[in-house]
Amino acid sequence: MLNEHKKGDNYSIYLLIKTAEKRSTSKGSPYIRLTLTDRSGEIQTNIWDASEQDSENYIAGKVVYVTAIQDEYQGKPQLKIQDIRLASDSEPSDPSIYEISSPISRKELQSQINDLLFQITNPTWNRVVRNILNKYADAYYEFPAAKKIHHAFRGGLAFHSLSIAKLALKVTDLYPQINRSLLLAGALIHDIGKVVELSGPVGTEYTMEGQLLGHIVIGDEIIVQAATELGFDLASEDMILLRHLMISHHNKPEFGSPESPKELEAYVLSKLDDLDAHIQMITDAVGKTAAGGFSEKIFGADNLSYYHPKDGLLTDDDSK
Repeated sequence: MLNEHKKGDNYSIYLLIKTAEKRSTSKGSPYIRLTLTDRSGEIQTNIWDASEQDSENYIAGKVVYVTAIQDEYQGKPQLKIQDIRLASDSEPSDPSIYEISSPISRKELQSQINDLLFQITNPTWNRVVRNILNKYADAYYEFPAAKKIHHAFRGGLAFHSLSIAKLALKVTDLYPQINRSLLLAGALIHDIGKVVELSGPVGTEYTMEGQLLGHIVIGDEIIVQAATELGFDLASEDMILLRHLMISHHNKPEFGSPESPKELEAYVLSKLDDLDAHIQMITDAVGKTAAGGFSEKIFGADNLSYYHPKDGLLTDDDSK
C-alpha cells in the first residue's frame, strides 16, 4: 500500500491510474503526468519522453505495475519511475480493488438518505427532492463530490450530502427556529449539479457543461426541471426558497455563488457545507502526516498546513 512507504524507498506496486494528463516540458518534449492511487492514498509521477503508445496505454481507469523510488516535489510525495507497464488479466487488474470509496456502502447511504426524506415534511420540497434523487440515483450515489479538493472518491457526493444532512438534524435540534424540512432538502440536493459538472468516479474531469456553467447553475436548472415536471409554481415561496439555498450555498460570489445567503436556512447550509468540506480535507491531510508534524498545504483550506498532534485522537489508522 502507498501509505506504507516513505521518501527514499525503492519498491514495486500495483496502482490505479486516477488521472492522466498529456503535457510538454519547456523544451517541447512530451510527457504524461499521472496520479496513481490505491485505497491508502494517491501519489503523482511523470512518464518522460512519452510516446504515442504510452499515451494510448496509460489512461485513467487502467491498473499499472510500477517500480519506482519515492521522492518529493514541492513538499509532496512523488514517484520516480524506473519501470511501468499495464497489469495483465492474470494480475490484480480490477480497478475497484484500488479505488478509494465512501466509508459507507451505497446500500447504507441510500437507506439513511431515504429515512431522512421522511423528515422533509413540506410536501413541495419532499416531492422535488424525491424526484431529483430518483432521476439521478446512479450518479448521485457513485460520483465524487469533487475532482480533488474534498470527498474526491467514489460515493463522495452522497456521503458529503448525507453528512451535511446529519449536521442539519443536530443544528435544528439546538435551534428549533430553523426550518428542518428546508435545511434537509437543501443539504441533500445542494451539490446535485455535480452529476453533470463532473465526468464520473474514475478519471474524474470537469465536463464542458461543468466548466462553462458550474454545478450551482446546473443544480438550479435541475430543481426547475423537477418542479416543472411536478406542476409546481416556480413563483411560489417554497420554490424560491429552495432555489435560493441552491444558488447561495457557496456563500459569496467570489466563491461561485450567484447570490449570498439572504435567509436563515441558506446561511446555515452554506456554513455546514463549508464545515464538512474542511473537516474532510484536514482529516485526509493530517491522516497522511506523521504525529508531531505538519501536513502538506491544503489549497481548499486557505493553503495552510495543519498539525497532527502527538497525542491527538486522530491516528493514521483512524483516517483510513
